[in-house]
Amino acid sequence: MSSSLPARINTFGQDLKRRYGRRVHKLAIHAGFTCPNRDGSKGRGGCTFCNNVSFSPNARREPDVGEQIEAGRRVVSRRTGADRYLAYFQAYTNTYADVMMLRRLYDAALAEPGVIGLSVGTRPDCVPGAVLDLLARYQDQGHEVWLELGLQSTFDETLRRVNRGHGFSEYAGAVRAARQRGLKLCTHLIIGLPGEDEGHALASLDRVLELGADGLKLHPLHVVRGTRLANSWRAGEYAPWALSRYLTVAADLVERTPWEVVFHRLTATASAKILLGPDWCQFKWRVIDGIVDELVRRGSCQGSAFDPVVSQLGGS
Repeated sequence: MSSSLPARINTFGQDLKRRYGRRVHKLAIHAGFTCPNRDGSKGRGGCTFCNNVSFSPNARREPDVGEQIEAGRRVVSRRTGADRYLAYFQAYTNTYADVMMLRRLYDAALAEPGVIGLSVGTRPDCVPGAVLDLLARYQDQGHEVWLELGLQSTFDETLRRVNRGHGFSEYAGAVRAARQRGLKLCTHLIIGLPGEDEGHALASLDRVLELGADGLKLHPLHVVRGTRLANSWRAGEYAPWALSRYLTVAADLVERTPWEVVFHRLTATASAKILLGPDWCQFKWRVIDGIVDELVRRGSCQGSAFDPVVSQLGGS
């Protein structure tokens, strides 16, 4: 890890350590959910880029939350010694169920030793008021709670192209409803979607920030087996971005993001078993260090695009 990272980018790990005085780790949970874009209520087959194994390769397939958290605790304890965790409901759409079922699953996670909160990944069209109220109650009880919305792009044409099954308006409505309840919001954006270039990435970021976000996740689009995107890649209809191009636009996005917005992720990885391209998506720290190196080269840091004081600090 680059020693310059903490001075250049406000990462989620740093933010948690500042606020809790110790390391807090996410433990990924597969709670047995599906997705309305897979079960027929919105569509079939899911997003063109989605093989969920690429996002949670170590997730268990049974919905026993306690077992999964215990397994994750053992791994994290051996690796870092950390003893505080967020239960990360990651795979598929983790608010896509009756609110009573959701409460049972979330309660089970919060009852586990060392779990101080929840991070719930979902779609913008799957967060009814009853679910948001439930998450807000957990937050009011003192738990760390994050709602993670997979937006990917603010351009409806792109969202249709990748078969998302929702548009930007659903995201905007979900954001307004979440912010009315004081929930912390982390938005996912994918860089390099078919038909998009650097301008689309910058515009999507600006629109997300204008609506309000507390955290961001950036993902380079990568091609994995078992997806319609893989078929397009094999047919020569889609070419993944080069690493240098991603590093440049990621640094641009970091510069345009206020320091108080926390970066939960700066890249995404997939195992070599399912990754078709680009091959650099196997190497998390190579990408993160590359973004930091680009910021160092520019003499800039997060927020420096519109804050001269921050820019001077980043260049020091």
